[in-house]
Amino acid sequence: MIESTEPVSKSSDFAAIPVLLRGETGRLIGATLHPDARRIGFLVLCVLCGAGLYGSAIGSWRGEGQMFYTAVKIPGILLLTAAGNAAVNAMIAPLLGIPIGFRQTMTAVLSGFAITALVLAALSPVVWFQLWNLPAADAEWSARGRAFYSIQATQVMVIGFAGAAGNARLFQLLCQISKDWLAAARVLFAWLAGNFLLGTQITWILRPYFGSHALPVEFLRDHPLQGNFFETFYYGLMQTLGGS
Repeated sequence: MIESTEPVSKSSDFAAIPVLLRGETGRLIGATLHPDARRIGFLVLCVLCGAGLYGSAIGSWRGEGQMFYTAVKIPGILLLTAAGNAAVNAMIAPLLGIPIGFRQTMTAVLSGFAITALVLAALSPVVWFQLWNLPAADAEWSARGRAFYSIQATQVMVIGFAGAAGNARLFQLLCQISKDWLAAARVLFAWLAGNFLLGTQITWILRPYFGSHALPVEFLRDHPLQGNFFETFYYGLMQTLGGS
């Protein structure tokens, strides 16, 4: 087991938000290698608040009901993905060159998700602005259809940007822990593969998020296990680009 020579930070939890976003791994490594319940709770709170704010923004296109549903579901995706892959991620890290345990792995992954959620929160005003300037969900059929596919494609890109930011910081943290960037890259790639596959399927099951212009507002669709994320994103992108 890797031991840190740096003490766990005793400063206010909220003072750690700028440290997370700046990727100050020298100050984060102690709290990652020696996590406690308070630290994990703080990271979960960042995910709940940051992703919840973003969820309320993208749900606003269909009104208050969808805002509430999506504010619950977006943080749920991140936390369910972290929990669902926790044991696998903890086994992968030592096999690929970073001998850390379950709690350290969970804390590192949650740190990456917390950064992603905070970036999403920061982008929420941009999302509100986009939706405010698009045709409403009760507009003429073709106009709201174009708005729907535009939201679908652009929000995948927004989430992709936030995820890239979170994983860039996670990679820096893994490099600091392992002192070997190649081992850090192997572990990060393996974690990303698992999180991507599980996360996209959870995302699909928990749909809708901003709500289809052709369907009623609801928490889950009648048949949540039908279809998959990839074919729907491709179709939405083609519609946005004017394809058939």
